[in-house]
Amino acid sequence: MAISAGDVKTLRDRTNAPLMDCKTALTEAGGDIDKAIDLLRKKAGSKIGNFAARETAEGRVAIYLDAASKTGAIVEVRCETAPVAKTDQFIQLTNDIAKQIALKGPANTEELLKMPFVDAPAKTISDRIMDVFALIRENMKPHRFTRWTGVLGDYVHHDGSQGVLLLVEGENAAPQVLRDVCMHIAALNPVSATKEDVPPETLAKETEIFREQTKGDPKNANKPANILDKIVEGKMKTWLAQNVLLEQPFVKDDTKTVGQLLAASGLKLKKFVRYKVGEIS
Repeated sequence: MAISAGDVKTLRDRTNAPLMDCKTALTEAGGDIDKAIDLLRKKAGSKIGNFAARETAEGRVAIYLDAASKTGAIVEVRCETAPVAKTDQFIQLTNDIAKQIALKGPANTEELLKMPFVDAPAKTISDRIMDVFALIRENMKPHRFTRWTGVLGDYVHHDGSQGVLLLVEGENAAPQVLRDVCMHIAALNPVSATKEDVPPETLAKETEIFREQTKGDPKNANKPANILDKIVEGKMKTWLAQNVLLEQPFVKDDTKTVGQLLAASGLKLKKFVRYKVGEIS
């Protein structure tokens, strides 16, 4: 099949691989960008990152925590252009929608849009969005959200491009510890909270990639199969330490893991969610 220059550029942007390598991988993958990324990783090893799927979009992430009910919500609201995402009107809108979700608990975006707005019940959330649309003349909509109740931590990057909502168990949770863990998640984007939470298909894919990398390394040409298996096992242990939250060295103090930090604070991780504007949910 014909591979377009646009597809090659997209793959190049996502992997930083040479253009010709991108074109070759896309051709071999039949135009499937995700398959092409896996092919590049198998051939280039650590030179190609394990990039998350993403799409072109603009918008903002907002979080609202209600101390009285111990309920919080994180939401990604989409718009058409980056300048609009930085306007005071759009920032206030995303904050209002996060508050609405936290306090009223809609089941989905459709229900959310029909709800009376908590700060002006004569209007619905859809009306609130239309008020901003009338000023800015750009489409905008809630894209995804999560709402939890319990001991919560949160972090939103200063530009609203990403945010993290964290749920833990424990008494006297120090707000700074929760915020630090959220900032760690935003920076390192762990695949899962624990080893047990890593999807089996992810483990299988990473194992296959490491096996191809190991077999393709000239240094391993004459090594027996059991030694190659041990090399792959070692690579997977390293991958888990780099990608599982509780196993990751804490960004502010790499002498301890995030799991050790939480345990020392008397906290047990339950779950987290990280939103980054533009990612495919």
